[in-house]
This record gives sequence, C-alpha cells and structure tokens, in this order.
Amino acid sequence: MDIRVGDILELKKAHPCGSRRWQVLRVGMDFRLKCEGCGHQLMIPRPKAEKSIRQVIRTETDGTET
Repeated sequence: MDIRVGDILELKKAHPCGSRRWQVLRVGMDFRLKCEGCGHQLMIPRPKAEKSIRQVIRTETDGTET
C-alpha cells in the first residue's frame, strides 16, 4: 500500500473525539499519525494501520506540473 507523509487517512473506527481522519507524519515499520479533530498523535504498527484504512486522501501534488 502506497502511503506517504502528508496523506490523510480515513480509518474505519472513529477516534473518541469523533474524527475518522488522520494525517500521516511518519512512515516506516510504524506510522506516526495525527488526529485531524483534536491533534492527538500516536504511533501504530504498519500492519494494524493498513488493516484499518478505509480511504487514502492525497494532499500533495505528483510533481508533474509544467
């Protein structure tokens, strides 16, 4: 699964604040995610994160601008 720093992930379960959207701050064996609702940050193992992703929203351009 191609997930990059800066992407917004919509997860299956909502955070206690009510938001389902998380911003990706770090990728690797673990993901560092920041809640879009309350700003809470957490580290989550990559396999667990990939199972709970509903949608990936790209926030960056592809660099193909002319």
